[in-house]
Amino acid sequence: MHKIILFSIAALASLVGAAIAQTPEPEPAWRKSALAFVPAGYVGGDAYRTDEAAMTGYLAVYPANASDPKSPGSVFAPRQMLVVKLTRGDSGLRASSAELQPRIDPTRGNRDTTTTDPDGEERQFEKLDAELAAGRAKLPEGTEPCSLGAWSWDRDPKGLNVRAEPSVKARVLGTLPPPYRLKMGGSENAPEGGWLTEFRIIGFKDGWFLIEGATPPGKEYEDEKKYPRTAPKPYSGRGWVAANKLGANYANGGTRMGGLFQAPFADAKWSPAQRKLGGTLDTDGGPKRLLACSGHWGLVESHDGVRGWWRSLCSSQVTNCS
Repeated sequence: MHKIILFSIAALASLVGAAIAQTPEPEPAWRKSALAFVPAGYVGGDAYRTDEAAMTGYLAVYPANASDPKSPGSVFAPRQMLVVKLTRGDSGLRASSAELQPRIDPTRGNRDTTTTDPDGEERQFEKLDAELAAGRAKLPEGTEPCSLGAWSWDRDPKGLNVRAEPSVKARVLGTLPPPYRLKMGGSENAPEGGWLTEFRIIGFKDGWFLIEGATPPGKEYEDEKKYPRTAPKPYSGRGWVAANKLGANYANGGTRMGGLFQAPFADAKWSPAQRKLGGTLDTDGGPKRLLACSGHWGLVESHDGVRGWWRSLCSSQVTNCS
C-alpha cells in the first residue's frame, strides 16, 4: 500500500511538516479598550504590536463578512489595521482614540504581518500565496486562487458532475465516481464507506470550486497489482464542482489549533470549535462542510456549527495530515 499524504506543493509540504501550531501570545491590556473603537463592518483580531515609546498600539481588523460564504474574505485583499493611541493609567495602557489605516510596515514597504512569527511561517505562506496570485491570470475571470486537497463525498451512483462553468446549467465535462469498494483483496485500511475520489482545489467562485487532477478512488492507497483495471476513472481535467459536494481533512497549517479564524489570517479573531467526535479541532478529522477558499485557507463549518477559516486542508484517507 502506498502511504501518501498529498499537499499543495513541495514547498508547502516541507513547511507544514515541520510546523508546530502557534501558541497565542498573552493579550496586551489595552486591547479590550481598543475594541470599542473598531468601526462598524469590521471585527477586531489580535493586538499584534505595541510601541510604548510612541504610545501606539496596532490591532488587526478584518471585514465582518469575511466568514460569510456569500462574501468570503481573501488572503490577497489589502489589509487594514486600527492604529490606537494609548494613555497610561493606574491599570496600565488603555486606548484613548483610534484610526483605521492601511496595514503597511514602513520598514518593509509592504504588508505588516504579525511580529509574533518566530519560525517565519507567516512570511513563508505569504510567498506561497504570492505564487498563487501570480497565476491568477491563468484562471477563469473572477476566480479566487486556492491550493487545497479535497475529495468528493457525493454518493450519486452516476457520479458528481464536473462542469465547464460555475453553474448547474453549464456543460458537463465529466464526472467524479461515488465512493468505491474493491470487490476482492482490498486494503484493510480502506474506509468503511469506500474510497473517495481525491483532487486539488485551485479556485473558488460563487459557491463553486475549480478543481483538477482527480485520481481513481483508492488507487494511491491500494496495491497497484491488485487495483482493478475496471475501477471507475474520474474526469481528471479542470472543471467546476458544487461546494456542498466536497470534503477534506484538516492539515497542519502552522496556526493555532482548537478553533477557527474569522478571516483567512492568523491574527484574525479566533473562536473555539469542536471535532465530529468531540474535543477541540486538530488534524484528526475534517469539517462538516467546506464553504469557500482563498490561498491555502479553507472557509469551513465545524461539526458543532462554528463557521470560520482553517489554513491547510488535505485529502489523505488513511492517516491524519499533521
